[in-house]
Amino acid sequence: MYQIDEALEKKEILRRYKLLFKLFKREISQEEHDQIHKAFTLAVTAHEHTRRKSGEPYIYHPLEVAHIVVEEIGLGPTAVVCALLHDVVEDTEYTLTDIENGFGPVVARIVDGLTKIDAIFNQNQSFSIQAENFKKLLFSLSDDVRVILIKLADRLHNMRTLDSMPRDKQLKIASETINIYAPLAHRLGLFTIKSELEDLSLKYTEPETYAFVSEKIRQSEAERESLINNFIAPIREKLETECMKFSISGRVKSICSILGKMKKKGVPFEEVYDLFAIRIVLDSPVETEKADCYRVYAIINSIYRAKPDRLRDWIAIPKPNGYEALHTTVMSNTGKWIEVQIRSKRMDEIAERGYAAHWRYKNEGFDTEMESGLDIWLNKIKEMLEHSASDNSLSFLNDFRQNFFNGEIYLYTPTGELKSLPAGSSVLDFAFLIHSEIGFTVIGAKVNHKLVPINHKLKNGDQVELICSKTQKPNEEWLDYVISSRAKSRIRQWLREEQAKYYDQGMEALKKMLDELHVPFTDANINRVQEAFSRKNKSELFYAVALEKIAEKDIAALFKDDNEKHDNWFWSWFRRSGGNDKDKPETNLQDAIQAQVENKPESLLLAKDVHNLNYIIPECCNPIPGDDVIGVILPNKGIEVHRTNCPKAIELMSQYGNRIVKAKWKKNEKIGLLTGIKISGIDEPGMALQILDKINQDSQINIRSINMKAAEGVYEGQIMLYINNTSHLKELIDRIKTVNGVESVKRIDHR
Repeated sequence: MYQIDEALEKKEILRRYKLLFKLFKREISQEEHDQIHKAFTLAVTAHEHTRRKSGEPYIYHPLEVAHIVVEEIGLGPTAVVCALLHDVVEDTEYTLTDIENGFGPVVARIVDGLTKIDAIFNQNQSFSIQAENFKKLLFSLSDDVRVILIKLADRLHNMRTLDSMPRDKQLKIASETINIYAPLAHRLGLFTIKSELEDLSLKYTEPETYAFVSEKIRQSEAERESLINNFIAPIREKLETECMKFSISGRVKSICSILGKMKKKGVPFEEVYDLFAIRIVLDSPVETEKADCYRVYAIINSIYRAKPDRLRDWIAIPKPNGYEALHTTVMSNTGKWIEVQIRSKRMDEIAERGYAAHWRYKNEGFDTEMESGLDIWLNKIKEMLEHSASDNSLSFLNDFRQNFFNGEIYLYTPTGELKSLPAGSSVLDFAFLIHSEIGFTVIGAKVNHKLVPINHKLKNGDQVELICSKTQKPNEEWLDYVISSRAKSRIRQWLREEQAKYYDQGMEALKKMLDELHVPFTDANINRVQEAFSRKNKSELFYAVALEKIAEKDIAALFKDDNEKHDNWFWSWFRRSGGNDKDKPETNLQDAIQAQVENKPESLLLAKDVHNLNYIIPECCNPIPGDDVIGVILPNKGIEVHRTNCPKAIELMSQYGNRIVKAKWKKNEKIGLLTGIKISGIDEPGMALQILDKINQDSQINIRSINMKAAEGVYEGQIMLYINNTSHLKELIDRIKTVNGVESVKRIDHR
């Protein structure tokens, strides 16, 4: 419990303020000093009576964001002023005009970009406050990239202090961070910040897993330090003999990275061979840094044996985010593979501080590889923003993630011109990349001289020759064929124009259908039809009706049921939670759910009649009693219950943070929900019977399906079964592990 002591707090505020000036790597002018002091004074005054959830004075937050901006990102005094003021307009009575009058238009523009929009949560639309905020944030990028960098600093400090927030808020913020902000930090080259954001997100979405890996890292520290020191010694000696200036160190990889390797390779912590990496940073002039890195690589290969398929040369071809380094994996004298990273001091600063370091080197006159990679990427973002201004925010966010967080592929035109697209792009994406008119008329292509359709997925290095026809026209299916923002925005624009032609015709047709069914032609009923047939807006709905893609029989089936069965579960729960039956005639299901969540957001109690209620238990993560779960309200469907670490849940929470409902299982009730286990080991005679015998020892377990296969002396099996809770499942796993030959028994986390 935080104890308030105002005298001590004032001392702490001054200490953090003075520390700011010690963090700058260069001397700042008196004018810059005065601007920072002025911003600090305003922030202290504006947040004077505000405290964070932890009980601490709110001013601690902008001060810490300013520290991150200087120390960990490397920005200058203007960014510090903006960091100190970033919440003033949003949370206090001060306006952007006040900021501009006091600090000038540049600071006001950056603060505006950092200020969240005001939005009313609308349950009946595909609307996400997080997506809208992110879209606005990116629009500000066109003016000043520092907006993004300060926002990442803000998010990092919020994640570092997330313990004081309620559980549902922790999940919402962590999910949003892992889905949006960590990939953004990575794409901007802020590797250290990206890794910490990922680890902190894991701490809240998978707390037990995070604690397990953290403890394993701690336990292996002494052994790891000894291994690092013994491995480094001959390298250090050789580099000193060659009179090279360098620093060499070992670092443990991030928890999230280690866990990813465990899951990808299906191995325990002890069998992850690259838990840490050795980093060699050369103090070399820019003119010779590349040659010096290759020289060190040769020296290491003369001491240790390299793993041929693990050489990564990002000096010859830097990553799109500007990262430059040589990575090689070599066999140590202890029989363990160890990764070695070789880079210059300039490369190291860019690797740690990303775009901020690139910006500094660019201003100092250095021609860095990062300039072309990041500037091209930023220009693509600006182009996407220009063509996606009218798009739904969630569509925009999904398109952005697909286009800018995934890898790239490089393609060739028939004349040998090099083009790049997001990984997973199709022939249709390539056509729109060349020109919109070609995109609208393409009917196929020759890829490496072989005829393929427009939805053919392209691979790195493909040569593409497009085939067009003047009779070709786009259709809605084309949106499923493309992932590039350019193609999607052009297709959507064409469809909007086409839909506008059929708006009145479709509206009249739908009105006629509803009249014949004696259903009022109201906005509520139109929205119901729109959502039932997954149409994003009325234009799409009326277009589909006009083209007879939605028939009268479909509409009739929709309104045949008066939804009593659908609503009863909720009204029972709503009354128990303080609702009143008199609300029922005027309030639809979705409004009532939202009212309950806003007015009295207690946990939903999941009991043995869970299948009879309008809870959706999805197969993507198969939650069972004992799992940490949340509910996400879905339009006109009810509440979908997911495990908190389920990728689908994390995606939903990052988009619909305001639709999260806390959920928990009722204790001491045997529900019996579907889950699965994966078994592997050495094939032994009668093993399958022994495993089934261990399962049948518990009469409360029902098997749904068994799939086992054996080859070359090893076997793998997958069993889906109905089980009561996580403790019940653990007991079963422990029993199966006693079978001779069984090496591994794991729960199937996600499907």
